[in-house]
Amino acid sequence: MAQAHLSIVLHAHLPYVRHPEHVYHLEENWFYEAMHETYLPLLQMLRRLDAQSVPGRLTLSVSAPLFSMMNDAMLTERFNVHLDRLIVLAKSEIVRTQGDDVYLPLAHFYLERFETMKRFYVDELGCDVISELRRQHAAGRIELITCVGTHPILPFLATSGGRRAQVKAACDLFEQTFGFRSKGIWLAECAFSPGMDRFLAEEGISFTFVEENAIENADSKPVYGNFAPLISEHDVAFFGRDQIASAQVWSASEGYPGDFDYREFYRDIGFDLELDYILPFIHPDGIRHNTGLKYHRITGEVALGDKQPYNSELAYQRAWDHAAHFIDARAAQAGELANYMEERPVHMTCPYDSELFGHWWFEGPIFLEGLFHRAAENAAVVMSTPVDYLEQVTVHQKTTPATSTWGEASYFNVWLDESNAWIYRHMRNAETLMTELADEFKDAEGLEERALRQTGRELLLAQSSDWPFIIKTGTTVAYAVQRIEEHIENIKTLAGQIRGHAIDEAFIAKLEAKNNIFPQLDWQSWADNS
Repeated sequence: MAQAHLSIVLHAHLPYVRHPEHVYHLEENWFYEAMHETYLPLLQMLRRLDAQSVPGRLTLSVSAPLFSMMNDAMLTERFNVHLDRLIVLAKSEIVRTQGDDVYLPLAHFYLERFETMKRFYVDELGCDVISELRRQHAAGRIELITCVGTHPILPFLATSGGRRAQVKAACDLFEQTFGFRSKGIWLAECAFSPGMDRFLAEEGISFTFVEENAIENADSKPVYGNFAPLISEHDVAFFGRDQIASAQVWSASEGYPGDFDYREFYRDIGFDLELDYILPFIHPDGIRHNTGLKYHRITGEVALGDKQPYNSELAYQRAWDHAAHFIDARAAQAGELANYMEERPVHMTCPYDSELFGHWWFEGPIFLEGLFHRAAENAAVVMSTPVDYLEQVTVHQKTTPATSTWGEASYFNVWLDESNAWIYRHMRNAETLMTELADEFKDAEGLEERALRQTGRELLLAQSSDWPFIIKTGTTVAYAVQRIEEHIENIKTLAGQIRGHAIDEAFIAKLEAKNNIFPQLDWQSWADNS
């Protein structure tokens, strides 16, 4: 039996949240939390694997908004302040919990964790996550790939130029940042409809990922089911998500993250402790939020107040056990599939949001590390990437995957329902306006070109799938609505100034300083609607 390929695919994304106009902005905490709970632990884990010469590879998709924030000087400075604040809080907790045999060790646990994180970020990485990602890719540990633009639902875009602009902007900025062209791309929410592959192929993309239903309902019945890629009309390979394997990790009720020994996400001292005490460590206006210090485990289906104290050693051992179980299950699965593959190696695609590992599931990075160790011991499975598989197997079935997402019912209803449908009229009008401007002013230069480029940035930022998702799920709805309205209003204002030949340079400079993603954006992409 040929060795089965297991592709762990981590999708790293956050909406572009950068507010230089505020000293402290609550939503910027999304980035700081993701950095110290997911991305720095992930890089630490990769370095440990290198030091121990543990074999294996994974795929990491990083969106342009996220790697732009990682690369931003202002956010880097603010993140360092955030880490310092965590260290001070942990030290304060050691004082507060003196004499408490249960919670004092946990306070020490967090202080050691935060101080180690700070040393790693500042002393070892030089506050430069981008260079470490580039190094890990060059060393062959990860296959680093991009994601479509600002994470839009690509099939929702109204024009060919709009779709082309999102794909090209991502690929161009990825190359400018990391120094090489991405071979693969992540489609936001795995959202695909026939014809989208043309825009990927134009930018040299050779593979992407879709939901299992997209493979099963392809134009032609997939000969090898969901365990080998399909090649589209434009020679893009589509790898389908393995729902069985994914559920073991994704599902909070049935999957590993729901184990009662793991840390409880929803119990945090930012909400538990007296306001006067915790105020220096939360929003200056007294708005409570997570601090990252969580002292309890899931325990069971009990009220938050009844959660039992967390034991990190026990939880970490559970993560290793679960990693072993996952690899052994994949090996058994591959053995069952081998008879149907006609000597072709099985390919199992397991994509996840990166923030599941560390942010939502605190022990997740330990689980990932355990996967590499267990796979190294199991001859039936190799931790691989789509690039590796396509190099080993060169002949594939040609057909077109079906329309699909990895959302509810494999369709689009999370991002388009009665709660958020109102935004799309404005989105389409703005996209149409941008395509008209790009065509009317194709020879623009100087200030006029700056205005067109900024109009494109505002449109890309407005099209992020994060905003309708937030509105649908009812979390920070006011912020999502504010962002959409601001970007749309900026587009209208810029368009009026461009067409009226009365461009306000101060207004453009203000937007360039705040919404500064895609500095070399090719705004002329919107004019190409072929």
